[in-house]
Amino acid sequence: MNDLMAVDILLNPDASMIALAKEVNARMLTSVPAPTGFALDEHHQPHITTLQRYVRTAALDQVYAAIDNVVGSVDLSTLKLTTHGIAHMEVQPSIGLAAVVVRPGPEVLDFQARLIEALHPYTESGGTADAYFRTDAEPDINAPTLTYIENYVPQHSGDHYLPHITVGLATLADLETIEAEPVTPLTFSASGISTDQLGNNGTAAKELKSWGA
Repeated sequence: MNDLMAVDILLNPDASMIALAKEVNARMLTSVPAPTGFALDEHHQPHITTLQRYVRTAALDQVYAAIDNVVGSVDLSTLKLTTHGIAHMEVQPSIGLAAVVVRPGPEVLDFQARLIEALHPYTESGGTADAYFRTDAEPDINAPTLTYIENYVPQHSGDHYLPHITVGLATLADLETIEAEPVTPLTFSASGISTDQLGNNGTAAKELKSWGA
């Protein structure tokens, strides 16, 4: 058993957001087809990360209990977000990992803050590729993924939180065109919450436990 596991506590979007994510993902696949590109499937679930951490594998039951306490105090219907564009980070030469970027409501930020506090006793640093869920199609974990999760708190939380839904890989040239296009805002809510083991590029690769729908 690996000492650390890379986990993602995430919001599962409602049907309207899933439909949009799949639409954008289909466009990504015309730019960078599989196997380099990826479809939204059982190992690449559309989701909105609230917290990514390396936690002690031996403490997973305590991690679940801590999350359960936070989730028990939340009304899922109040966790609302609104889309406002597409952005990317470069993960390979000339290829970017694209995401639909969303604005969180205040209840989402409060939910994240409570999760950070609840999981702090079980969090460690120094996660390696062994902390991730890997498949034959994606046997490696790239350096940007390792660094991103290591520094999620504080670099990507609180005032620096930029929630998004990962939707695939595309060439930087295609992304320049796509990101310049106007976006019709979509406000949606969470349909459930789950904890997943992360895969390459921060994907929700393997569900560990879920709450709600």
